[in-house]
Amino acid sequence: MSGNTIGKIFTVTTFGESHGIAIGGVVDGCPPGLELHEDDLQGDLDRRKPGTSRFTTARREDDEVKILSGIFEGKTTGTSIGLLINNKDQRSQDYSKIKDSFRPGHADYTYQQKFGFRDYRGGGRSSARETAVRVAAGGIAKKYLKQQYGIEVRGYLSQLGPIAVDKVDHNVTNTNPFFCPDDTKLEALETYMKDLKKEGNSIGARVSVSATNVPVGLGEPVFDRLDADIAHAMMGINAVKGVEIGDGFDVVNQKGTEHRDEMSPEGFHTNHAGGILGGISSGQEILVHMALKPTSSISISGDSVDINGKPAEVITKGRHDPCVGIRAVPIAEAMLAIILMDHLLRHRAQNSLVTSITPVIPAQR
Repeated sequence: MSGNTIGKIFTVTTFGESHGIAIGGVVDGCPPGLELHEDDLQGDLDRRKPGTSRFTTARREDDEVKILSGIFEGKTTGTSIGLLINNKDQRSQDYSKIKDSFRPGHADYTYQQKFGFRDYRGGGRSSARETAVRVAAGGIAKKYLKQQYGIEVRGYLSQLGPIAVDKVDHNVTNTNPFFCPDDTKLEALETYMKDLKKEGNSIGARVSVSATNVPVGLGEPVFDRLDADIAHAMMGINAVKGVEIGDGFDVVNQKGTEHRDEMSPEGFHTNHAGGILGGISSGQEILVHMALKPTSSISISGDSVDINGKPAEVITKGRHDPCVGIRAVPIAEAMLAIILMDHLLRHRAQNSLVTSITPVIPAQR
């Protein structure tokens, strides 16, 4: 199975399955001299881990990350950083009744057809359990970006089902179990999720993530455009079915006079492009949105087939998120940080001595 690595200079490779002994990863290309401790990564892992809210899966995992290599006397050495997170609360018996059937809307069928057999315990490698490693790796990138460049990466839930936020207050986001930046929506979200849980159903969500203080010039045209790599990274998150940069699909209804981000010496007038022009960062806030589908692991029966191609009825037992978008917020932050880190190092490698006669235009006037 290939495709387990992302990045070109700052690379992240993950391994492990949902119900295996452990999950882990290797981070290559991190510059030496960065002060790094497991505590620097644990905060985001705690935000992502299961069992922390009645609105997420009841699976209990400590998600305590261990740094196995690449650190000496509290600093990165420039060598590969090994990460390991043990699995502790596997309940593989929850999946024994569906081991010979395919959950509709899940990766069961495609894994079976591609590899000839599959790890049916929690989806194996297709499980979102793997994303815990990405969050740990993203924590390394987030610390370097903020410490060296002042770049801050922040995500939030911007819509859950029919409930969309009207305002974004980053001080509110981490004070509630929904990662919602709009405190006026919390009561409605709680009521909606309670009703959804009683129904035994699931719902989709929209997650947004931004990066501020990003320097001008990141992105490698033509095929490694910054927005293309961001979209690739976000689409690699489980359940993501669509990615937008800036205004995204809203540009369909915009005219050129409205969409173009006019500028003056005092700064850009608007940011419809989401901080990226021609695949290169403009110095404005990078804004990304993604749509996550409702999980297909629900307790309501659905039609499917078994491994012999015969009709089957599937009811998924076990512990599942009724809305996977909630815990996707720190994952989205991690993936954006990984891409920005990689492109910063790539830009530094080729263009560190480049100068321009044009002054840097402020992000916003």
